[in-house]
Amino acid sequence: MIRVSLGYLTCICLGLMLAPICGAWLLGEWRRLRRERGAFRHVLRCKLCTYEYADATSAILPRCPHCGALNERTQLPRF
Repeated sequence: MIRVSLGYLTCICLGLMLAPICGAWLLGEWRRLRRERGAFRHVLRCKLCTYEYADATSAILPRCPHCGALNERTQLPRF
């Protein structure tokens, strides 16, 4: 028989219960960030009028639907 103090046994039980909960939370956050990255992949901001629009075409310089200016594909800053 292995002798274990009550405090040590409590820490082991709490650790075994909290580990799957923390793992599920981390997995959920990772999935949410992947979905967010995928949603903003085709979002562009016009350099001239700062209008944000979605463009899923493969054009190198897509046109802004608001002012007609050509824009480069750059990543939008995240907050």
